[in-house]
Amino acid sequence: MIIGTPKEVFEGEARVAMTPDSALQLQKLGYECMIESGAGKGAGYSDADYKAAGVTVKKTANALWKDAEIIAKVRQPEAEELKHLKSGKTLISFFNPAANDAGMKAAKAKGANVIAMEMVPRISRAQKMDALSSMANIAGYRAVIEAGNNFGRFFTGQITAAGKVPPAKVLVVGAGVAGLAAIGTSTSLGAVTLAFDVRPEVAEQVESMGAEFVYLDFEEEQQDGAATGGYAAVSSPEFREAQLAKFRELAPEVDIVITTALIPNREAPELWTPDMVAAMKPGSVIIDLAAEKGGNCKLTVMDEKIVTDNGVTIVGYTDFPSRMATQASNLYATNIRHMMTDLTPEKDGQINHDMEDDVIRGATVAYAGEITFPPPPPKIAAIAAQPKAEVVELTAEEKRAAEVAAFKAQTKQQVTLLTVGAALLLGVGLVAPASFMQHFIVFVLAVFVGFQVIWGVAHSLHTPLMAVTNAISSIIILGALMQIGSGSFLVILLAAVSVFMTGINIFGGFLVTRRMLAMFQKS
Repeated sequence: MIIGTPKEVFEGEARVAMTPDSALQLQKLGYECMIESGAGKGAGYSDADYKAAGVTVKKTANALWKDAEIIAKVRQPEAEELKHLKSGKTLISFFNPAANDAGMKAAKAKGANVIAMEMVPRISRAQKMDALSSMANIAGYRAVIEAGNNFGRFFTGQITAAGKVPPAKVLVVGAGVAGLAAIGTSTSLGAVTLAFDVRPEVAEQVESMGAEFVYLDFEEEQQDGAATGGYAAVSSPEFREAQLAKFRELAPEVDIVITTALIPNREAPELWTPDMVAAMKPGSVIIDLAAEKGGNCKLTVMDEKIVTDNGVTIVGYTDFPSRMATQASNLYATNIRHMMTDLTPEKDGQINHDMEDDVIRGATVAYAGEITFPPPPPKIAAIAAQPKAEVVELTAEEKRAAEVAAFKAQTKQQVTLLTVGAALLLGVGLVAPASFMQHFIVFVLAVFVGFQVIWGVAHSLHTPLMAVTNAISSIIILGALMQIGSGSFLVILLAAVSVFMTGINIFGGFLVTRRMLAMFQKS
């Protein structure tokens, strides 16, 4: 079968759904590759690059749509492009099925199969096809770069002979893929970064990236992101008011605000109100990544940059991935290639549209003359939701009774061990010579102390503990070296074995500890 990529007709779109590298991989799956002349120009790929990769270059879009049985695109197809669909043809692109009635009806009428890349379910094995995450990652990074381009100061703080420059303070609203990318870029540039999200489970991710998570003084428990496929859910009115109150408190302090909050199949929630914009300092910047869905700030103008009366710049661009077309095309083309890999299990260049497969079924919005959107929930949850165990509060009397019972059990165990140990030592002492007993008692005490020290250590500390045991191993080596000159062959043999085994423990312990410490180094 032939897979073709036409030139994007959406104004300003520079991405392309097939790169020379992805074409080589598609050919290994048994497909012939075809591209419209000039389709890759905006992403930095010439027709010659595609020809060198064995791709057929078509002069016109009509010729490509006619010959290709599989069409891979980036943007939602326009009405003119939908006319090219026909029975048996497969279209893979962003399709916006929830708000694209005309496109859905056209696909049904034509009998074409449509795979919407934004509908790929967020389960572990589908991450390689998650085009939404790929593009959101780029958008988050580019949002910070765009903010720096419009911000009149350094991100990082500096102390120079000419004076002190405070660091910029950045607030990222929404810690999804785009938000985390923005947080990582902002912190790497040296800004003081704050982040907020309605999902409390992302706080650790935010803090691990060097940012500060903004907590609300609010008692209501938010819905676990696991229950919504990793996306944020609609908040209660009370939570929203507490959230807005916190943002009003932060507005005069922050220099840059990057909003990324979106709820699937809904208008973007308003999180940065006009009074917050009015409270910001002149020269501040707002980057609204939700502009395409109405914006998290209602002053945002889609695809434009405006400056408010108090000097705040609001950027509402919706083409951040396209502004990094080469990188975005590479990632998106790789997502497409992985989708084709799943569609071609036999690698014979023939699509096997398995509607029993969770990923393929979830992404398919039209199939064999029927609309298959919305899909059923996947058999595997996007994130394993952790059941929350109910914590039973004990009374003071119950706590005391539990402590007494635990103390008695521990005392009984220790007395039993000491009694058995003393009986064994006494039994050995009845038959062994006095010189042996002196060394044996030291040995038993060493084993007992070592057991008590090691047994109480948490599993996560076992590796660094190896460095401490090297000191004990060194003492063993000294004892073995003192005995290795003995006249007894058995003593010499045991001493040599002790030196060998202890040497492995020492060198291995330091090697493992060094590797562990290297994990925490930047270089």
